[in-house]
Amino acid sequence: MRSIQFHPNELLLIYHDPSSSTGKQTRAYARSVSNNVNEVNLHSVRFTTTLWKEIINMLGLKPKDLLDKSNPEYQAKVRGNTFTMSGWLEVLCNNPHLLKAPIAVYHNKAVLCQKPTDILKLDVNSRSSFKVPPHLRPRTID
Repeated sequence: MRSIQFHPNELLLIYHDPSSSTGKQTRAYARSVSNNVNEVNLHSVRFTTTLWKEIINMLGLKPKDLLDKSNPEYQAKVRGNTFTMSGWLEVLCNNPHLLKAPIAVYHNKAVLCQKPTDILKLDVNSRSSFKVPPHLRPRTID
């Protein structure tokens, strides 16, 4: 398994089912807004609790909000339990297939893409999200 790092100019797309219609459409939107998309399939990459906590903080959501409550496995294993934050992080680590939608991360912002167009909330192409290094900024003459 490879480790994941957040790169500032990269759009990170995290999903558990790339064959789902939402996964495919979200991938298409991601590629349309960025040439630098790092796709992470949670079937082949295991996130640490630290990484999940970082993503949750960027999303501004609770771990429970990321899970598909209609999934039979959620109903059997998770529903009705009271977890601490570390317990919820363990649920995410050990059950990434319960994720209800892809997650997109860009410039320390994240969005849960319940609709494929939610990825546009990251505003990847805006001038404000693009940081030009000082040596590449145009000179202004007063």
